[in-house]
Amino acid sequence: MNPEAQRCVRSLIPAHAPRNPSGRAFAPSNIALCKYWGKRNEALKLPLTGSLSVSLGKLGSQVSIHLADQDSFQLNGEEVPPSHKARKRLFAYLDLFRQNAECFQVEAENTIPMGAGLASSASAFAAIAQAVDALYGWELSSEQLSILARMGSGSASRSIYEGFAEWVAGAREDGMDSYAVSIAPVWPEFRIGLLILSQAEKAVGSTEGMRRTRDSSSLFQSWPAQVERDLPAIRNAVLERDFSRLGQHAEQNALSMHATMASAWPPLIYAQPETLAVLHRVHTLRAEGLELYVTMDAGPNVKLLYLAQDREAVRSAFPEVQEVE
Repeated sequence: MNPEAQRCVRSLIPAHAPRNPSGRAFAPSNIALCKYWGKRNEALKLPLTGSLSVSLGKLGSQVSIHLADQDSFQLNGEEVPPSHKARKRLFAYLDLFRQNAECFQVEAENTIPMGAGLASSASAFAAIAQAVDALYGWELSSEQLSILARMGSGSASRSIYEGFAEWVAGAREDGMDSYAVSIAPVWPEFRIGLLILSQAEKAVGSTEGMRRTRDSSSLFQSWPAQVERDLPAIRNAVLERDFSRLGQHAEQNALSMHATMASAWPPLIYAQPETLAVLHRVHTLRAEGLELYVTMDAGPNVKLLYLAQDREAVRSAFPEVQEVE
């Protein structure tokens, strides 16, 4: 049990038994346009900097939690064994909420690959937090749910919302001022194109990757200053629907994060040859006049950023693209 997280959770939730036999919720995955990479408190998953993301519509996690005689976990219709790290992580999280030794039957459906840099843990823990809230009948606010989701995965704080969300880093040691807020639920012309180059789970997860980068990268000291420049620029670009400014800052922010990770030791290089080929292709197309940008999380997969007016040109260049409105 994580005592710091336990104290934080207990300060938020009412002390009563579950009021409903089950709880159900969906949460979208999200793609960070201004990245989260580095924690100031690992126990509470408090970020070193703020971040900003956009959700992926119907791509995410559907979670149902039922009271049961013993704990169980099904993922995409398959029973997950007790020894699996995903099950251990799930029930370590649910231990934060048990009040009368309840047991839970958890059923989850993920529409995105796990561990491949597409934020499957973000949507999963955001959905779990909301399903638990429905089970117990707490009726928590979005900000409170964001804090609870953060305890499972930092990026999950942003998946409480549809559209664009900003995770405010906060300054308090107890983390009660570190949660996400919605800044714009819709931008009708904005498109994200997913290029899933690999569905394999990455060899080094984000938590270990952040720790290694913080401890060994000579470039990491410059990362907060990069975010300090990019975050307000991207926020204002969203609010003003200035796609050019958003794309430029989002792409530079992503590539700066990957450069920082690559300078760690041992180096963290998530890109594959196919990833680099996509980046070169995008840069060529942009030089030819197509306003197209990229972002990447900790994984080999690429997300294209473009406007609806250019969708046919993007599809022509990348026929395998999966578009999200």
